[in-house]
Amino acid sequence: MYKKIIRPILFNFDPEKVHHFTFSLLKGVFRIPFVKKIVTNCYAVKKSELNKNILGLNFKNPVGLAAGFDKNAVLIDELAAFGFGFIEIGTVTPKPQIGNPKKRLFRLKKDQAIINRMGFNNDGADAVVERLKKVKSTIIIGGNIGKNKTTPNKNAVDDYVICFNKLFDFVDYFVVNVSSPNTPNLRALQDKKPLSKLLNTLQVINLKKEKPKPILLKIAPDLTNEQLLDIIDIVKETKIDGVIASNTTIDRKGLKSLKNIKEIGGLSGKPVADRATEVVRFLSEKSNKAFVIIGVGGIFNGKDAQDKLVNGADLVQVFTGFIYEGPKIIKNILKYFQKQ
Repeated sequence: MYKKIIRPILFNFDPEKVHHFTFSLLKGVFRIPFVKKIVTNCYAVKKSELNKNILGLNFKNPVGLAAGFDKNAVLIDELAAFGFGFIEIGTVTPKPQIGNPKKRLFRLKKDQAIINRMGFNNDGADAVVERLKKVKSTIIIGGNIGKNKTTPNKNAVDDYVICFNKLFDFVDYFVVNVSSPNTPNLRALQDKKPLSKLLNTLQVINLKKEKPKPILLKIAPDLTNEQLLDIIDIVKETKIDGVIASNTTIDRKGLKSLKNIKEIGGLSGKPVADRATEVVRFLSEKSNKAFVIIGVGGIFNGKDAQDKLVNGADLVQVFTGFIYEGPKIIKNILKYFQKQ
């Protein structure tokens, strides 16, 4: 029904407006008694064999929702009903920011892809924390954190520390995002020296807590093998818990769509799948599986997800696949896993 009726209608309208409309619709519908129970019964797969204990956390299943979809923790309880094993919010910055000028979100239908240049638009850490306080679901929540656009790179650590401290009591793990192509100069923080400084600073704070939280690093798929080896060294040196591979790409090779391909921003969806899997495999093999890897990029079905796991991922996340395939994607992936 989603792919044949609902998606064709939604895809006739501006993607960002559709996103906000969908959020408002779900908020309203889920206020109706028994809707949450009905949705859970239709979509959630509750099987103990799907449970995964990773990062010291018990995931009900290995399929999560990537950051960027529910940036502001607005829809956690509602999205949890669709059967996700975990949900990652953000990217959250210390201060609210409106992001880049619109129009900034584009579909590439022939490629089953999306280009975005949102620019860390979010309500800021304080507003997000207030929403997290009201979450009723027991789903595992990740906090993806970044810096404000107006903060120079030399002061970037301060922004990450602010977000880390404010979100600490309300998320189960953290993701340090230095790989978005949509905040000027942000990717320069992936260089070895600034990245080591940033992660070491967060780890010092983390280890002083009564119960430290897992910290992961989200990296770009555009890194060279030499840069990926640096990432492996940094993860080992700073003793963070793992890597999310990968973010959106600036590469445009092999696209079939004619419309929107020249738009600036990060590309996600099917075209990223192979490269994201290559990065997962490289990190896993070269590190001798020394840390946790969450695989994300181009996952639209069970086989796509399994490819990430076979090549070294411990968990997977969906984003663009959720938009193109609809809410049944999680159930379909988990059913595929059960048949393997």
